[in-house]
Amino acid sequence: MRRRRPRAALTALALATAGLTALPAAVPPATAVPVVVRPAAARDWSTAVADSTMAQYTPASIGGWSYPVGLYLYGQYLVYRRTHDARYLTYIKRYADRFVKSDGSIGQSFDSLDSMQAGRLLVILHRETGQDRYRKAAKKIRDRLSTYPRTSDGGFWHADTSSRAHQLWADGAYMVNPFLVEYGEEFGDSAHADDEAAEQLTVYGGHLQVANGLLKHAYDESRTAGWADPRTGLAPEHWCRAVGWYAMAIVGVLDAIPANHPRRAQLLGLFRRLAAGLEKYQDPVTGRWYQVMDKGSGSGNWTETSCSSMFTYALSRGARQGYLDPHYAAVARRGYEGVLARISVGADGRTDLSDISVGTNVGDYAYYVGRTRATNDFHGLGAFLVMNEQLRGD
Repeated sequence: MRRRRPRAALTALALATAGLTALPAAVPPATAVPVVVRPAAARDWSTAVADSTMAQYTPASIGGWSYPVGLYLYGQYLVYRRTHDARYLTYIKRYADRFVKSDGSIGQSFDSLDSMQAGRLLVILHRETGQDRYRKAAKKIRDRLSTYPRTSDGGFWHADTSSRAHQLWADGAYMVNPFLVEYGEEFGDSAHADDEAAEQLTVYGGHLQVANGLLKHAYDESRTAGWADPRTGLAPEHWCRAVGWYAMAIVGVLDAIPANHPRRAQLLGLFRRLAAGLEKYQDPVTGRWYQVMDKGSGSGNWTETSCSSMFTYALSRGARQGYLDPHYAAVARRGYEGVLARISVGADGRTDLSDISVGTNVGDYAYYVGRTRATNDFHGLGAFLVMNEQLRGD
């Protein structure tokens, strides 16, 4: 049986101290958080990344309602849960309050799965503050899913647009399913939410996972997309972050659904086949994973930091929770060391996380390996925090 996470008295005290019920909708640049420089030997990489990012961006300047920012702020929330440093939660609330009005209205159409990922912050803020505005805003996403278009076997389209019609992207597994199970737990809707999330991961995995255990980036039921194989409907390549999104999503859903859920065995099978593929294609030299996962020796291919963080997290969590064989903890440890080799502190005292692929559509080999290798892109920062909060104490 799943247990609801209690609201700790310490959390309530931190919120009261921070004055969260009366925060302004936006914070002027003058209030940017200063970097806290710590000795390297004692450095907490999670707080270092969060402090550096808050020093660079205010809640008003960090960006719009989007999944990369949502992922980063979810990672920052995990840091808050460990440290109880109210600054981290205050920042998240000020970001969300740019979009959520006092009556719970939120000016988003939610016509793509990408637009739903940041909804996790609404569930978090309801849990932490008890304010009903966040429940109302989150319910808009829950209600949108009731009318959202699906493939013939029930999979959510990546977006309700002509260019994404009939398509399942592995990315989408993370954009909506962790939100669903967390919404269900917070608002007494788990019977529906758990079934829906488990079904989505099963449908997506059934189409996208191939014999080597990895997932193709996308599937087009109509076979009309330029990238779709006319026989299978599959995209041509295993793009690493797409697979990483799915890996994190399946862990999150397994953590949430009951032990006797009828789809649990299917999800475990999908995850265990994926884990075997991840172990096979991990770069033995760096411990990281390649942008195009199964073509590490290909011209121009490179190891990518965000997906390496995602896989490291999923394998570590899977081994710890008993979803995977215990030896995957060692695979995760190699991945962790590989990702830590990509983080450094600059002369300004701020962290730099390198070799992160920028946002990416479905394409061919040349397209993926030619993507910009960014530093401090939110895809990588968020994945790093999720990973580091899982492994930092190991």
